[in-house]
Amino acid sequence: MEKKYKRTLVTTALPYANGPVHIGHLAGVYVPADIYTRFLRLRGEDVVMIGGSDEHGVPITIRARKEGVTPQDVVDRYHNLIKDSFEELGISFDIYSRTTSDIHSETASEFFRHIYEKNGFVEKPSMQLYDPEAERFVADRYVVGECPVCHAQGAYGDQCEKCGSSLNATELINPRCAETGATPVLKETRHWYLPLENYQEALEKWILEGHKEWKTNVYGQCKSWLDLGLQPRAVTRDLDWGIPVPVEGAEGKVLYVWFDAPIGYISNTKELLPDTWEKYWKDPESRIINFIGKDNIVFHCIIFPAMLMAYGDGFQLPDNVPSNEFLNLEGDKISTSRNWAVWLHEYLRDFPGKQDVLRYVLTANAPETKDNDFTWRDFQTRNNSELVAILGNFVNRAVVLTHKYFQGVVPPAGDFQPVDTQAFDDIRAAEKSLTESLETFHFREALRQAMEIARIGNRYLQETEPWKVIKTDSERAGAILNVALQICGNLAVAFEPFLPFMAAKLRTMLSLGELSWQSLGSTGLVPAGTQLGEPVLLFEKIEDDAIQGQLDRLEATKKQNLVDSWKPEPQQPDVPFEDFMKMDIRVGTVLECERVPKADKLLKFLIDDGMEKRTIVSGIAKYYQPEDLVGKQVCFVANFAPRKLKGVLSQGMILSAMNPDGSLVVISPSAEVKPGAQVK
Repeated sequence: MEKKYKRTLVTTALPYANGPVHIGHLAGVYVPADIYTRFLRLRGEDVVMIGGSDEHGVPITIRARKEGVTPQDVVDRYHNLIKDSFEELGISFDIYSRTTSDIHSETASEFFRHIYEKNGFVEKPSMQLYDPEAERFVADRYVVGECPVCHAQGAYGDQCEKCGSSLNATELINPRCAETGATPVLKETRHWYLPLENYQEALEKWILEGHKEWKTNVYGQCKSWLDLGLQPRAVTRDLDWGIPVPVEGAEGKVLYVWFDAPIGYISNTKELLPDTWEKYWKDPESRIINFIGKDNIVFHCIIFPAMLMAYGDGFQLPDNVPSNEFLNLEGDKISTSRNWAVWLHEYLRDFPGKQDVLRYVLTANAPETKDNDFTWRDFQTRNNSELVAILGNFVNRAVVLTHKYFQGVVPPAGDFQPVDTQAFDDIRAAEKSLTESLETFHFREALRQAMEIARIGNRYLQETEPWKVIKTDSERAGAILNVALQICGNLAVAFEPFLPFMAAKLRTMLSLGELSWQSLGSTGLVPAGTQLGEPVLLFEKIEDDAIQGQLDRLEATKKQNLVDSWKPEPQQPDVPFEDFMKMDIRVGTVLECERVPKADKLLKFLIDDGMEKRTIVSGIAKYYQPEDLVGKQVCFVANFAPRKLKGVLSQGMILSAMNPDGSLVVISPSAEVKPGAQVK
């Protein structure tokens, strides 16, 4: 039998204040956490939702140096942007704080000091990479070079993104520091380590025996780490941005960001509830739910629990750590470094008033068991075909018909007919599955069941046809609309966790106050005699031009990424100068240009080569309109042996160069020259 708890603490992975949040973050962590928290609140449970920004670490210092500002300037900017964006999307944190707050610094320092005084750390020397130009140690992630496995250039010191191999920075071929370009050297330093191996047995018992109900990806990744055997983990770093290590002999060292950040859950709870925070963290009758991203599993399920064990003093371990897989964008992995993302603050600007549409699409397409793909066409289809055509359509019909036939006053409920009874039986069946899905963190299925209630409503109206019944039996027509309005009331409850803005708008239309989850399935949510508000559209169609604008932006991003990542092709082997001299490269003027029939790629040129006219066929039709080339001077190889292309004899080859973004440019002289002039 499932244990009942007095209260629930919901935490969300702390977004890194080095940039805005994107749809991958939302689908993986924040929308699911908000759905779950709103569900518990509707049930009347004691629940608090804790969030905040992660504001320490190397990437922030690098960005600050590049921009010529302080690290505090960087985190202030992005903390405020992230916090405001979350609020506008309806992510209902009870507190959203930050790891640069005084209370966090005090809490994290005390946490380290407490473990230190219990001899819970191991201090030992190690050789780490050092940037001799910047005169500081560098993290593996900020060393780049040639991958020793696949030999790709630009591999990071901890991983090659091309082949996926996990690496150590010392394994890279020709390594260089990402920031300065200097060759790193090994230098001895000393750090404190958390001996994770001391907690191996306790973690195995807690996870492998005690939490087999966890999601497969979470349980499997934890088991993999535990099967390999846990090793000591450094919890300090040689940096000048972070929380100073609070012991003697630690000058110039700060707490490792992955030691510091999860303590933010505790410090933020303290900030919210200074007198009662311990009830949520230390009372066995409280439970903690950590919503995290796939890439954070080891930190939240292995390292942070080991930290809590090391601290002791009754800290409870998480009851569940729900984590989704990754969300891709238009068939490609979301990447902040490549700007391949849909950024939340930009979405809110481009689609004002459509917060619920994004929440709906990210939940309906949530990567709960495997990586999923967000596409703008799917976004448009789900809005137009589901939110508008199913949910919005049903509510609009029910409310508009009530205004039309009964002046907007809810008519009395009549004696239930079989069709009425069946509708509510179907709703209660959907409610049962909806509740079970929410309780077990299956939010995609839960949303499907909520939408099923709207489908039930549409089927009910189609079967009962009140617009026809009103002509012969106004009492029965009123009873039908009463049932339809009760279904609308049920929708206001069912969708509150998912689409809070729509639910609030619907409650206003139905003249309802706050509702509870326990009322779901009720036949009397909207009392007879209630004066309805004016009907308003819950959702509006999204037109093609709005979607095309987003696709055009992504296409521009893709082209820019090609430019930014472009490197020249390796040089061909050396050839004797005499071989080059055999090539006769000349300048000619284009007299005529036309497409070759039945050949999408080919253009046919008539060239004035200064001696006689010649025909050249070139495969550049996708890059130029024929009329744009007439009169242009081009460089061409004159002494290639003629050959037929699509039946046209070509007497040479026009020279061109390919840009990194895939565009092509025909090579022309910088000033007009006589046709037939040789290129030397």
